[in-house]
Amino acid sequence: MIWWPTEVPTLHYGLITLRAPEERDIMPIFEGVQDPIIPKFTRIPANYQMANAEHYVRERSPNGFTMRTELQLVLEYDGKFAGALSFHTLVLEEEKAEIGYWLTADVRGKGIATQATKLLTEYGFETIGFHRIEALVVESNKPSLKVLANAGYVQEGVLRDKSCCGDGTRENMVMFAAIRSDWRA
Repeated sequence: MIWWPTEVPTLHYGLITLRAPEERDIMPIFEGVQDPIIPKFTRIPANYQMANAEHYVRERSPNGFTMRTELQLVLEYDGKFAGALSFHTLVLEEEKAEIGYWLTADVRGKGIATQATKLLTEYGFETIGFHRIEALVVESNKPSLKVLANAGYVQEGVLRDKSCCGDGTRENMVMFAAIRSDWRA
């Protein structure tokens, strides 16, 4: 059974904090997604503008939470903005969600994404009550494939030509999932 929180949670693990996006995050979000890796491997557009960051913080995140369509969180590492995580593509009646994340270049490769993914997944299972949490990763995004495997997700298959790239080409996506009954944080 799903229990939707009454307020956006703040989650902590060591130097990692996941919290609701705030006004102070608008500029770091905008700057972070200017990294060409972000639009290449996420659904964030390559032409991301300051207005997109403002909309994300002021409207999309709070409205998605209120409407129970997504849970958007900012990732801080050692008190500094380091990226974002979310539960999206929710199907509450089936107790499932998709997890997504992106990190700023300066914190990649340090295990932060793995720990933050574990933290949010644990919250999704233990507090919200999801039964299944999925993740779709572009096949060429080797670091993200490693993050999910290290976080305890199981690779279930490859979806051929699932992702349409900005240049019109297509790329396979790898489906990962974590199931509550199998979860080991």
